[in-house]
Amino acid sequence: MWFILIILLFLFLGSFAYAGIKAAPWFPTWSKDIERFLKLAEIKPGQKFYDLGCGDGKLVFAAAGAGANAVGFEIFLLPYLIAKSRSFNVKNTKIIFKDFWKADLSDADVVYIFLTPKVNPKAKLKLEKELKKGARVIAYSWPVEGWTAIKSDFVHGQLPMYLYSM
Repeated sequence: MWFILIILLFLFLGSFAYAGIKAAPWFPTWSKDIERFLKLAEIKPGQKFYDLGCGDGKLVFAAAGAGANAVGFEIFLLPYLIAKSRSFNVKNTKIIFKDFWKADLSDADVVYIFLTPKVNPKAKLKLEKELKKGARVIAYSWPVEGWTAIKSDFVHGQLPMYLYSM
């Protein structure tokens, strides 16, 4: 019994560490910022939405509620399991236990990132390489250096959001 508990603990802590090293530690987007995100994203029914590091999936579900075919990638086991279990009740959603660095994003219309400033330059290269012309990227908290936001959302006491167009 102890052996199983130790393995489970190792899986959870290992996936947490791996996520933090590869992209960002799990720090959820504030629920009060979902409406701001939806307004900035201007999602149209049928568009493809990706959340790179979706955590508990709240933005995936919000995008699906706006009509998107929404996909979230997560590699930290605990929030992945939470999002996956919640996804069974939400149409047009897919929660994938996968490192988004290995995902093909070429069909994306909207991509959401909440990464660290250290990781954003690598994400920038991936997105520039893979996204089609006109795809939109929303960055939460930190701007993407070298890109000019077409819109920004600043609310006192809340983290900023930046909208970019490829």
